[in-house]
Amino acid sequence: MTNSAFEEHRRRDRSGHSQGADLTEALHAAVRKTMQRVDAAAAAVYLLTEDGTELRAAMIAGGAPSLFTLPARMPLNSPYATARALASGTTALLTDPDPAPTQQQCARPYPYAALAAPVLAAGRRFGALTVLRLETRGDYRGADHTAVQDLAAELAEALAALAERGVPIAAGPMPALVPTRFDADTSADTPGWGVSGVPGSSGVSLMYPLRRLCDLLNQATTMGDIVATAQECIMSPLQADGLVLASAGENRLWVLGHSGRSSGMARTVHGAPLTAPTPAAQAAQGRPLFISAGQPSAARPDWYEDSPRAEAHLPLIASSQTNDLALTGHKNVIGICCLSFPGPRDFPPEERATLSMMAALLGAALQRVGLSEKQHQTAECLQRRLLPSTLPELPRLTTAARYRPATVTARVGGDWYDVIRLTDERMVLIVGDVEGHAVESAAVMGQVRTAVAAYAAEGHPPATVIDRTARLLTALRTELLVTCCVIALDTADGTTEVALAGHPEPLVLRPDGSTGTLDAPANVPLGVPAPDAYRGREHILAPGTVLLLYSNGLIGGNATDPGSSAQALLDSGNRAAGTDLEHLADHLVAEIFSPQQRRDDAVLLLARYEDAAGAGAPRTAGLCIQRQDVQGVKAVRNFVSDRLCAWGLTEVSDSLQLIASEIVTNALIHAGSDVDVRLRAFADHVRLEVRDSDSNPPVPSPLALDEEENAKAEHGRGLLIVEALAGGWHSFPNGRGKTVSLDMPIPAV
Repeated sequence: MTNSAFEEHRRRDRSGHSQGADLTEALHAAVRKTMQRVDAAAAAVYLLTEDGTELRAAMIAGGAPSLFTLPARMPLNSPYATARALASGTTALLTDPDPAPTQQQCARPYPYAALAAPVLAAGRRFGALTVLRLETRGDYRGADHTAVQDLAAELAEALAALAERGVPIAAGPMPALVPTRFDADTSADTPGWGVSGVPGSSGVSLMYPLRRLCDLLNQATTMGDIVATAQECIMSPLQADGLVLASAGENRLWVLGHSGRSSGMARTVHGAPLTAPTPAAQAAQGRPLFISAGQPSAARPDWYEDSPRAEAHLPLIASSQTNDLALTGHKNVIGICCLSFPGPRDFPPEERATLSMMAALLGAALQRVGLSEKQHQTAECLQRRLLPSTLPELPRLTTAARYRPATVTARVGGDWYDVIRLTDERMVLIVGDVEGHAVESAAVMGQVRTAVAAYAAEGHPPATVIDRTARLLTALRTELLVTCCVIALDTADGTTEVALAGHPEPLVLRPDGSTGTLDAPANVPLGVPAPDAYRGREHILAPGTVLLLYSNGLIGGNATDPGSSAQALLDSGNRAAGTDLEHLADHLVAEIFSPQQRRDDAVLLLARYEDAAGAGAPRTAGLCIQRQDVQGVKAVRNFVSDRLCAWGLTEVSDSLQLIASEIVTNALIHAGSDVDVRLRAFADHVRLEVRDSDSNPPVPSPLALDEEENAKAEHGRGLLIVEALAGGWHSFPNGRGKTVSLDMPIPAV
């Protein structure tokens, strides 16, 4: 570099540094003088962008949290006082358009009023000077307008002089913040926060739970996480003893979760119309509501005996913008946060501002988690709808199934099971697993399941079923691999044929209690070009044998030997649950799963070959009741009576008729689906099974029940009658519903 070039470089470096310092000094002088001359909580200079469409904050002075309520940028055509001042060329004022109805209430998004003056000089628009005043300081007077105008004019002259020197007048990517201790007796000394008498301590202390709330909400994945975070970062710091979070939908409020002493508030909020004259409904219109004295009124029910109490009702707004005057519309409100406090209390302006910031964070988290949960529910619903709604049975073959979705991811899986009845003596059992966790996996699963079921229904042997399905999958040009296991069982003699497509071998639990596998050629998964035709293998099952078909998700992805792990699981299940298939299925999935562990979805299909033809074979009968069939319960009573009479078991007929009618009534009312009723008569007992498509278990509803449990209970007292007559019953969820079963002993002669 030449000497002249070096000197030019040094001159530009010094000039650039000086220019930036001069602009910063001018802005700092403006906000410092404004804070001194105007009784304000914060002051800011906004500069117009080069294209003239947006204002950006260049410097903000004030105390926490007031300086954090000012936006970093705003469109020039926005309704903010800052933008209106520059657009109109004169001072602009914006306070809350709806005054507080009483001294105990406040309905402002932030407890500040904004006053702005344009920064204009030499025919050039530089931006605007904006100040915020606490509501407790009163309205802006004429002298305040004059002072802000004068300060804005002084700043304009300074900026014009800098512009003549070639200094770029533009805001940086983020505003420079100037913490200011401007008056010892302002509400910056918020009672209960920080160290009294230490400048800025209370304001900074208020920011700590806000920052903590932000960190924890970023990690929240469920509504329970959000409630727990709000309890830690909002309830505890503000010493509230009750919290309710509710969503707004269908013109009503719906409680998502609550904590502390909140049952009374939750009852009133849940299901309340958005037009109701209550604080919660008013907050849902988009403005926070603070009740300092908590006095009972027609709009505020007397929830507690120790009234009066203070309350805060905060709107949770989707995609909200934090600003100095925040005119938010109720269309963006997705919920509310209600807080109750033990006894009267005041809400200082700085606390109100902090609570409004917290509500903005809660709203964003609620929106994100709600969307995630909706996606998870959609994925799970899609998966369940692709599974069979009921399992057909033969007189000598009983089945039970379980499906468990993954909980770590909201994406849908591709595991499935199926049971296809061919004749009164032949049944086909199928379990499969599509690679991946995506909508494509579910789509391929639906295609493969349909193909396997169609080929099996045509009567093809399992190896042929798999071979034809493999060719169809190749024609579909999917890149996903599919494994499956197909078993055809003839209950007349126990003949069983097994065919695999890269799937784990099915397990058997023999009548003597030993376990093993049904060996078969592994073959290649569907989607992989097969060098040879798929092959199967035939076995003969002894009466009393239990078959177990499963997908890899049942034993987890960390098992080094999936077959041995599954066999050990079956051994433990046999010892713990015995031979009852529903109890055995529950034990197997409970042993391997916890809600935090399900990284893969899984299916389990059990089938017990009861007996070959002979006198010991159980007697079976079934009846299907269509949804909303008003005569269905009567048909069930007649069905039970006729079957038991034909079997010579009239001594238990009256009780089973009453029990069946109560369970079917519950299923028709609450499941809203078709209902299958099955009877099986054994040597010493009669089993009743009622199947529907609602996975939620039935809950008895006694006359006095805790409010939390009552919300989940099936209303009606029919299950109490069932318990009284049968002594015990069980509910077993499967892929697309549940089975309620019970055993009625046959009295000894």
